[in-house]
Order: sequence, then structure tokens, then C-alpha cells
Amino acid sequence: MTDPAQPLQAVLPSVDKLLRRDETAALIDAYGRTATTNAVRQVLAELREGLPADKSVALDEAGVIGRVADLLEAQSAFTLRPVFNLTGTVLHTNLGRAPLPEEAIEAMTAVARGASNLEFDLATGKRGDRDDHLDALVCELTGAEAATVVNNNAAAVLLVLNSLAKGKEVPVSRGELIEIGGSFRIPDIMRRAGCKLVEVGTTNRTHLKDYAEAVGDKTGALMKVHTSNYEVQGFTKAVGEKELADVAHKHDLPLIDDLGSGTLVDLSQYGLPHEPTPAEAMANGVDVVTFSGDKLLGGPQAGLIVGRADLIAKIKKNPMKRALRIDKVTMAALAAVLHLYRDPDRLASRLPTLRLLARPQEEIAAVAQRVLPSIAAAMGNDVVVDTIDCQSQIGSGSLPIERLPSVAVRIQPSGTKKGRGAALKRLAEKFRSLPVPVIGRIQDDAFLLDLRCLEDADGFVAQLAKLKEAGGQ
Repeated sequence: MTDPAQPLQAVLPSVDKLLRRDETAALIDAYGRTATTNAVRQVLAELREGLPADKSVALDEAGVIGRVADLLEAQSAFTLRPVFNLTGTVLHTNLGRAPLPEEAIEAMTAVARGASNLEFDLATGKRGDRDDHLDALVCELTGAEAATVVNNNAAAVLLVLNSLAKGKEVPVSRGELIEIGGSFRIPDIMRRAGCKLVEVGTTNRTHLKDYAEAVGDKTGALMKVHTSNYEVQGFTKAVGEKELADVAHKHDLPLIDDLGSGTLVDLSQYGLPHEPTPAEAMANGVDVVTFSGDKLLGGPQAGLIVGRADLIAKIKKNPMKRALRIDKVTMAALAAVLHLYRDPDRLASRLPTLRLLARPQEEIAAVAQRVLPSIAAAMGNDVVVDTIDCQSQIGSGSLPIERLPSVAVRIQPSGTKKGRGAALKRLAEKFRSLPVPVIGRIQDDAFLLDLRCLEDADGFVAQLAKLKEAGGQ
């Protein structure tokens, strides 16, 4: 232990001495010599500089090595971790959006382990095109003449506009100048694509003549943007795709449609609100459609571009395509998800996103009754724990005003409302500190765990004892 008569710096062991200890050998074996040496130096530096007058700190060599072990463990922990999404938002942007099916995970693992024929034609033995792994499948499911895929839908919109209308004007309704998460705005992306936005109509009403009057010698394309993250109601007017296609084609211009969240099936058959599909858009005369892979489609982050073969060919020749392309792991995952769509009879059970969106409230209520006693036992007597009916949302800019009937476990601090806000924040923090963090939401003076997305109830319950160890609140 430290001699109180000596300055702290004088009793600190040297780096070399610490590295020769048996306990340190185990750390070197686990974390590597470089990382362990750096951790030893960091701990010693903190003791020298941060605690020069604290003589109560145990500074024997074993104590220092313990600090080194804690530091190495913290440094080696991955910051990107699985969590339980009990927020009630199924496609939560901050929590990774769509959960992938096992088929996609297996496909990703298979190509990640070694070499693959990513850009190699097995039939000819020559270089191939990575798009060949997806084009036919995407075209089959959408009815498009051709397709290509980039790393997200923002990239898809950027690439399409830059390829088809660079240096030209593109009329867009003022009611469709959307902004999505991360400050992605249609006017900004058009500017970066080298196009000039021409706003037509008003926020709530745009007529066909507004587009027709905006077309001129400098026009490069017409564009529609699906307002997937908000809805304008009341005294409104929007121009349909068929009408707009007629204007575009009359002037030999392409019509571009950004569907945003996009889906490949009619969601109404699963009890969900209908969202426009790429097939419907192209049937209405749209020439190029863009949509996301990781929202309603239920796949990995990707941006799909489908449409006329001549326009897709032009898009694929753009040098920007290489900068925006997807990698082999994403490609494998997307292909696996798309293959599930070829079997529509089993799609709802095999695709997690669709399964969670269509999950009946009765099933969620059964899960709530199953986990309620364990949550109550872990929380102790300082809170009131019960279940309530609630509303989930789809999220990530998809079907913004639609709500899904769900069930939540409600946790309310007992006592008066004074100080309840701080107590609720502490509750949320304790759930986030679990081995697999649990993310809920604070609403109506309570902490809610919406169980729509809880499928691993056993794993959730198994870690609740940690809450009791931490004292509940």
C-alpha cells in the first residue's frame, strides 16, 4: 500500500515492472502487447496527473493492473451493439431500421468468409458486372425493364438526377419538397446533382398546368416525390402520375418518381395502409423509380433504381455509380430478402419487418402478460407496473400518420408528481445500461415498453435481474 510519507509519483510502479507481472501476461494474451502497454501507460499517467494528493487510493501493483484490465475491457467493447427496440417505432432510424431475416444473415456470412464471384462471370471465366446478381430479380418483382442498386435512396435520387438532368431544370411541386432525417432535403440533393429546381404550384395545391407551364427548353426531367414522412390534408390538390407522364412524354422528357420508403407488395393484404409500389408507378407511365431497401421492403440499407432500360443504362454509365455502389455483403443480404418476395404466401412469417408491422394486438398482449411479473419483481416497490393499450408507429418516414394498436408495460414512479421527470429519466437510463440495452419511451408521466417488436422474450427476461441488483430506480 502507499506510504503516506511519500509523494504519489514516487510509489507508482514502472511500466516495465507492470508488464512483467503474471496478471499482465494474461492481458497481453487477451488484448495484445501494444494495447496492454498503452493501457498501462494511460493508467499510470492518470494516477500521476489526476490524483496527486489522494493517499487513499490503493496503488499496489495488483491494484494498478486491475485498473488496466478495466480500461482494456472498456476499450475493446464494440460501440455498435444489439438493443431491444421497445420504443413502439418499428422502423426506427436511430436503432437500425429493418431487422433482417435469417436468410439474409446467412447469405451475408457466406460471402463475408472468403472470395466470391462478385464481379466474375462463372460461365465465361471473365470479369462480370456486380449488378447482374440483382437486376433480374428486381425486374421480376417490379416489372421494370432494367434496374440498378446503390447504397441508399438518397444516393439513388442523386445519381438519377445527375445522370438524366445535370445542368437542366427539374420542375417539382412545392408540396413535395420533402426533408427527411439527417437534413436530407430534395432542394439540396438537386443542387448537388447539378440540377436547377423549379418549384411549381403551392404547398397544398399543384395543378397539371403548373407543370406544363414550367416546361421549357432547359427542362431535363419532371419529378414526383412521394411524401412518405408527412401528409397534407384538407384543401389539397396533387397531380397523378398518369397525367404527369403525359406531359413529360409529350415533351420527350423522363418522369422520375422518388417513392422513398417503397414497398414491393400491396400492404393492405396484411391489414396495413396501402403504399404505392414501383410496379404501380411504372404502370402509370413513370420512367424511373427510386426507393429504399431498408424501410418497408425490410432489407439492408440500399437504394433501388428501376425503370426504362435506356435510362438505367445511362445511369449505370455515370462515374458516380462506382462511388455509390453497394458491397458484397449488402448485395447478398438484399438478394436473400428479394428471394423471400418470390414466395408471397409465406412472406409475412419470414420477413421480420412485415411480421412485426402486421403483428396482432392479442399476440402482443400475451407477451405483455408473460413478461409483466418479471419486470415487476425486478423493479421493486418504488414503482407501479402494469400493462396498457398503446399505439405503435411504422417509422422512418413510412406511413407517417398511421398507428398500429399495441400493448406496453407501463412503469410509473410511486408518490407525487414532484421529481417524477428525473425518476423517469433514471428508469430509462437503467434499462439502457442492461447487457442488451432496452430502449423504451417516456410518455404521459410513465416509462413505456411497447412490446410490438419484442420477439425474444426469454432473452429480455433473463437480464432483468440486473435491474434489481442496481436497485430498480
